[in-house]
Amino acid sequence: MILCCFVLLCLAVGAWKRVPVYDRFAEGAKDGLRTAVQILPGLMVMLSCIRAMEASGLMAAFCSFMQPVTERMGIPSALVPFMLLRPLSGSGALAMLKQLMETHGPDSRISLLAGVMMGSSETVFYTVSVYLAAAGVKKTRHILPCALLSCLAGYAGAFWFCP
Repeated sequence: MILCCFVLLCLAVGAWKRVPVYDRFAEGAKDGLRTAVQILPGLMVMLSCIRAMEASGLMAAFCSFMQPVTERMGIPSALVPFMLLRPLSGSGALAMLKQLMETHGPDSRISLLAGVMMGSSETVFYTVSVYLAAAGVKKTRHILPCALLSCLAGYAGAFWFCP
């Protein structure tokens, strides 16, 4: 119902301002398709790399390698795969968050930390690849380190505010 009212409002305002609404809509759809074609190659490479890391066992090997370090820092070992996956895949991190909540309970510290990390961080590699490809940015020298630093800040905030 709300969508129908919004569409009717757009049509009414367009008619009142004498804007060719259909032509503008078609132009916007054409621009959207052009953007999708521009970002698709980067998106496919990134998703393929994530799946290859998971399927090859590289992610699990890295988590077990990092476990002594993370335990000394007070990071529960159950959160390490989540913390590594979150900058790479939003849907993968969401599935892992669901699994953590089912395993440890929704009120556990691990679930609380994972939920705060999920909300305070971004899928850095996805976002960087999609938006930079869409904008045609070629020089990305400082973008990725700053984005990863902000993700780490979200993780640190989770540990700071959720003792």
